[in-house]
Amino acid sequence: MGSTSAHGEHSNGAGLGRRDLIKRSAALGLITVPTMSFLSACASGGEENSTKGPDKGVVTKENPFGVAKGSKLDVVVFKGGFGDDYAKAWEAAFDKKWGTTSTHLGTQEITAKLQPRFNGGNPPDVVDDSGAQKIPLDVLAKSGQLADLTAVLDAPSLDDPAKKVRDTLVDGAVDQGNQGGKFVTLKYVYAVSGFWYSGKLFKEKGWAPPKTWDEFLAVCTKAKEAGLGGLAHQGKHPYYINVVIMDLIAKKGGLDALKAIDHLEPNAFEGNPAALAAVEAVYEVVEKGLLLPGTNGLTHTESQTAWNEYKAAFIPCGSWLENEQLKQTPADFDMKFLPVPLLAGSKLPFEAIRAGVDEPFIVPEKAANKAAGLEFLRSMLSREWSTIFAQQANSLTVVKDGVDPSVKLRPGTQSAVDALKAAGTNTFSYRYPDWYSEMDTEIQNASNELMAQRIQPKEWIRRAQAAVDKAAKDPNAKNNRRS
Repeated sequence: MGSTSAHGEHSNGAGLGRRDLIKRSAALGLITVPTMSFLSACASGGEENSTKGPDKGVVTKENPFGVAKGSKLDVVVFKGGFGDDYAKAWEAAFDKKWGTTSTHLGTQEITAKLQPRFNGGNPPDVVDDSGAQKIPLDVLAKSGQLADLTAVLDAPSLDDPAKKVRDTLVDGAVDQGNQGGKFVTLKYVYAVSGFWYSGKLFKEKGWAPPKTWDEFLAVCTKAKEAGLGGLAHQGKHPYYINVVIMDLIAKKGGLDALKAIDHLEPNAFEGNPAALAAVEAVYEVVEKGLLLPGTNGLTHTESQTAWNEYKAAFIPCGSWLENEQLKQTPADFDMKFLPVPLLAGSKLPFEAIRAGVDEPFIVPEKAANKAAGLEFLRSMLSREWSTIFAQQANSLTVVKDGVDPSVKLRPGTQSAVDALKAAGTNTFSYRYPDWYSEMDTEIQNASNELMAQRIQPKEWIRRAQAAVDKAAKDPNAKNNRRS
C-alpha cells in the first residue's frame, strides 16, 4: 500500500511498493520532483491536442458509463513488487465481457513513458501511477489531467447492484483518493508498513521482538555484537526511513501530531516535542553504529536482499516486501512484520500501525476511451478481480471481504494481516506525500542527510518545518483536509 510503496522501486510501495518496487518507489519514496517543463506542459496541454474517443456505447444499468463494444482500451501499470500478471488477467476478462481490445504496458518508467503522452493530450485510459518514477499525483491534479472518479463510487457494485461501489470499500479508501477535495485516485491496495525481521534468525539468536524503542536498540546492539547490522534501510530511497520517523511521531504525539503535519500547521515539526523525540530516536541508531554498514548507499532491493541474507536484524518496509523479495528470500526465512516500537510516553499503543490504501490508479481526463477506463476501475472493485489480485500479487485490496477465503496468503503477508487485526481501530496514515510531493521530497532529502550524519536532529526539524511552511502557501492547501 505505495510506495508507494514506496514500494520502492518497488514494485509496489505496499507497496505499497511493490516494486521493483518500486513502487513505489515508490515506494514512494521515490518520488522525484517534476521538472518545470513538465509542469508547464501539463498546465498548457490544450484541447486542440486531445484525442477524440470512440463512439460511446448505450448507457444502461449494466453499462453505466456506456462502454462501446469493439472499442480499444489502453492500460499502463507499474511493474514493481506486484508484477503485472494480475493486470493482464483483468484485461483478458474485460475484453471477453465487453468486446474491447486491450493494449498493455507494464513498466517502472512511468514518467518517462507517460509524460510525453500527457503533454501531447493522448494519455492511456487507465494508469497505475506508482513507483519511484511515478508522476506526482498533485502535479497531475493541479494541471487538470485527472478525471473525477466519483461516478465510479456511485455506480452499482458488480457483486451487489443494490449497493453503490463506495459502500463496498474499506474505511479511508475514498478519503485517501482525494486531491483538493475531489476523488481522482483509486488507491487499490490495502497495506501496512513498519519493521520486518526473520523469525528464524530471532529464534536462533534468542531475541524477542521489541515493543519499545529501548528494546529495539537492545536487539540492534546484540546484532552488532554478533557481527550483523542492527537496521538495514533503503538508503537511496529515504521514503522508507521516513516511515519510521513519521510513525514514531504519530505514535508518540497521537493523531493530533499527524494531522498537524498533513494540515501544514506552523508547529507541525518545530515546537512539537514528539517530532524531535522521533528524529533523535532514529539518529541514535546512526550514532551508535547500529546501521548495516553501507546501507545508506543501497537501493531498496539491494538493502532488502542483504537483509534476506541475514546481514541485518530489521528493515522498514510495507507489506509488499514479501512479494518483491520472493526470489531472494530463503525458504525457511520466516518473514515477520513488527509495528514500529514505542517511545516512552507514547499516546498510541504498540499495536497501532500505519495502514492504508496505496497503488494509485487513475483515469486521465483526456483518455480516448474514458468510459472503458471508468468501467475497468469499477471491475477492479469486484470480488472477482480483487481475488485475482490477491492470487497474483499476494496482497489485500480496498474491497471489504473482497478476497475469496480459498486464497492463501504467504507467511509474511499473513503476519501483516494478523498485525492489522491486532491493531483494530488503532491504524493511521499520512496524506501529505500525495498532497504535497515537493514537501515530501524535501523531508526525504533531510532524512538522507540525517542518516549520513551530515545534519543533526534539530536541523532535520528546521528543514521539515520549512518544507511545511512552503507547502502552506499553495492555494489548494485549504481544500486538502482530513476528515
